[in-house]
Amino acid sequence: MKILNFLMYIVHLIIISITFYITIPMMVTTKTIKLPKGSVSNTISHLQKEGNRLSIIDTYLLVAIGQPKSGELAIEKGVINRIDFLYMLTSASEAIEIITLIPGETRPIFLEAIAKQQHLNIDKLEGNYTKYSHYKEAGIIPDTYHVPKGIKEEKLISFLVKESEKKYKKLAIEELKQYNKKEWLGYLTIASVVQKEAANNEEMPIVASVVYNRLKIDMPLQMDGTLNYGKYSHVKVTPKRIKTDTSGFNTYANKGLPPYPVCSVSIQAIKSALNPKQTNYLYFMRNSEGVHDFTHSYQEHLQNIERAKKSN
Repeated sequence: MKILNFLMYIVHLIIISITFYITIPMMVTTKTIKLPKGSVSNTISHLQKEGNRLSIIDTYLLVAIGQPKSGELAIEKGVINRIDFLYMLTSASEAIEIITLIPGETRPIFLEAIAKQQHLNIDKLEGNYTKYSHYKEAGIIPDTYHVPKGIKEEKLISFLVKESEKKYKKLAIEELKQYNKKEWLGYLTIASVVQKEAANNEEMPIVASVVYNRLKIDMPLQMDGTLNYGKYSHVKVTPKRIKTDTSGFNTYANKGLPPYPVCSVSIQAIKSALNPKQTNYLYFMRNSEGVHDFTHSYQEHLQNIERAKKSN
């Protein structure tokens, strides 16, 4: 009987000790924690090296709770109980970064921004874009993307391109009954011109009609937006630039479309390229209200230009 009482006393002490131990507060100073892949002991060892006061007891406790996750995890910052901290290692969600590509932005500018924001290598981003995308430009559709914090260059670009391809394929099948990449490149190129030139979504089908109308009669597009390609995305197009740019994107010097899309394109721009409004317009000029006046007549176009000059 005495032995039994002694054993119960020991068990009682152990329970009290464990209860006390698991409620010891821990100070968590960051909102994220990065865990390696591997065993529980490997996780505990990593956390110890990171300055967390953990012991062999925590290893056994974590084994009992479950398998810890790996990667960069979002956790609760501040003072929390030890047991809650260990539980978070098994249940926390991945820390997320938000990446946004706006319609009309170019690949070089976008990838450069990602490199700075995510502390990634720009050359690796460019190399993987070339590896995964079928299109030199517009291979990533404008959107807000949620990606795991700490994602590497190849996985990031692969994810962005695959998500874009899904949307392209879905839209192509809806509109064209097939997704032919060579054919789609043509529509993306027209959509990119529309994206650069239209003042708003409502104008896009009308601008698309001007593009098609000019192409039909072999008339140069002569659109400034096509010169805002690549690194020139935000560079003002001047008369000097028009005269000196020898690339295929200079639609003043070259007839037809640019060699490939000028920029990233929205779904609305693509739909406008696929379904342009039926007009006879050949010209458009931005007016004092920030939208465009469209016309078929060159004389009316000259009048619109003069009216715009006077309003400035």
